Amino acid sequence: MKHCISFLCLLLSVFALQAKPYEVKSPSGRLSLRVDCGAQTTWSLSIDGVAVTSGNRLGLELALPGGSTKVLGDKAVVRRAVKKQVRGTVNTPIYRQASIPEEYNALTLQMKGGYAVELRAYDEGVAYRFVTSLKDSLNVRNEIVEFHTGDAMDAFIPYQAGRRSDIYESSFENTYTFVKAGETAPTECFAFLPILTRTAEKGSLLLMEADILDYPGMYVETNAGCWSAVFPPIPAAFKYSWRYNQRRSDYGDIIARTTGTRSFPWRIIGFAAEDKDLPTNNLSWLLGSPSRVEDTSWIETGYSSWDWWNDFKLIGVDFPCGINTDTYKHHIDFASTYGLKYVILDEGWYEAPNMLNPIPEIDMKALCDYGASKGVKLILWGTGGLVDKLGIDKVFDHYKALGVAGFKLDFFDGQDQLTVNQITALAQSAAEHQLVLDLHGMYKPAGLNRTWPNLLGFEGVYGEENLSNGRLDMPLYDVTFPYIRQVSGPADYTPGAMRSAARGEAVRVARAGASQGTRAHQVALYVVVDQPLGILCDSPSLYEKEPLTTSYIASIPTVFDQTVIPCGSVGEYIVTARQKDGVWYLGGLTNWEARDVNVDLSFLGEGSWKAVIYRDGPNAEYFGDDFLVKEAEVSAQSSLPMHMAPGGGFAVIFTKE
Repeated sequence: MKHCISFLCLLLSVFALQAKPYEVKSPSGRLSLRVDCGAQTTWSLSIDGVAVTSGNRLGLELALPGGSTKVLGDKAVVRRAVKKQVRGTVNTPIYRQASIPEEYNALTLQMKGGYAVELRAYDEGVAYRFVTSLKDSLNVRNEIVEFHTGDAMDAFIPYQAGRRSDIYESSFENTYTFVKAGETAPTECFAFLPILTRTAEKGSLLLMEADILDYPGMYVETNAGCWSAVFPPIPAAFKYSWRYNQRRSDYGDIIARTTGTRSFPWRIIGFAAEDKDLPTNNLSWLLGSPSRVEDTSWIETGYSSWDWWNDFKLIGVDFPCGINTDTYKHHIDFASTYGLKYVILDEGWYEAPNMLNPIPEIDMKALCDYGASKGVKLILWGTGGLVDKLGIDKVFDHYKALGVAGFKLDFFDGQDQLTVNQITALAQSAAEHQLVLDLHGMYKPAGLNRTWPNLLGFEGVYGEENLSNGRLDMPLYDVTFPYIRQVSGPADYTPGAMRSAARGEAVRVARAGASQGTRAHQVALYVVVDQPLGILCDSPSLYEKEPLTTSYIASIPTVFDQTVIPCGSVGEYIVTARQKDGVWYLGGLTNWEARDVNVDLSFLGEGSWKAVIYRDGPNAEYFGDDFLVKEAEVSAQSSLPMHMAPGGGFAVIFTKE
């Protein structure tokens, strides 16, 4: 009898470890996220009933006392499966749309052992995350995240730039490596998110994550047929440069030390049936934690003058230009004339490494007062590590009292848990001081712009400052990143070069040089790029010499009520339409191929509209600065034929007549 009982228990345990499927479908029914719980927990995604990826393991590996480990997700026993439907709308005060539909079906698998796996299926993608309800704090050794690509997917992959002694260090700035289906992806360094893949027949998938709080961000190893997550461990020691950039000199053996009751970051697979649906995918924002800034009325979006890209150069002034009070007063005058909100003082304004002491050539109080008299505010550059060292509240208190509006903080260069928590502390203190932040040298936003809407700018993009290396193909990048990186949140891309080089023209690669492509391409970037804090990268002197172009740029808003993509193809071209306060703005970009597009204007709505068109001139193929401005009368029933020169573009402002 004992043998029969033992055999029955063994049989029941075998059945318990056999994978049991659970499924949640998107509201339209097109997407199906299935999770199989058993010896290991795996997920699969089907589109229109066809599996596009399967057998992807998920798990949360905890370090236990005594050196043992436990993997949440292995030998999973589901105690309860809870389904939910959500149909609503979320207001977005600082975004590319005033509101976003939030419609998804959810399934929460509550597991034995004090944890759950939460699943969501939207029409624009699927997501899952771990949620724990444990009393004690947790030491997380690793999180298992897999995405099986098979051999049937093309991919656009951003890898870490260059070889660094610290394999986890990255500024998250690089172009995309295109890997065709069946080819082997490079493996010499990690990739970072988002990553775009294309299925053979079912559209595109975008690997993303969101709600990265008190936890490291995710890198990816691109192994044959399967991409696996890699997380930086908690740093055990730091060293510092003369700028007081933090550099990790040693790491521990866990990736996070955190509370036992919490939700973990979302793992997202965005979906778009067509390329033009990618730039308006909102999952990253929707899956960020709700705003922690109750009153956002003080947060001002808009444009800023900038000094660094143009090497602090001015022409025709009666004082020596450089990092000095007179130069920045000129920037303030320029900003005031064209309605710009801000002037950024980049590196060099303080006596390094003491950010509390401006150099003798800078009178900060006089600049703040002068800016206030002109309706212009200052944003100060610094390194995140230095502000942390000096004391976040101390620095913010000091400069808030002088009238400074915010900070551009740089050189985080990592996404370990300590760096993530440092950025959270900076965002929280800035909000409490009613200061805006522009973050450079850091990872993608991943919903952080929802949680802290005072974060107006994020780098994590291969911006135009990288023109100095002289080896890139910027027009190609311009028609690639809006479909990938920009889906994860706004980008501080720093467009606006007033010297634009056609393909055959010589390009000065030093600062204060030229951009690649045409002038109209530069203007169109102000419509195509999501940037609540827009930057005019060139010298005020060059903008002042061309008031037509400068006024046109300054009239384009930086946040919008609606955004649609009439047409486009990753790596080839993009056309973006945006609406703010009843005015529509259209921007088009192409790679180095000349292109003709016929834009459907049905987004305009009823009535007649006046179109002011800024486009490539007839000789823009040879002289990048060649442009034309024309007017036309159009309606929603019209289509707008536009020719773009190689590396060209166009911008259109529509006002109702």
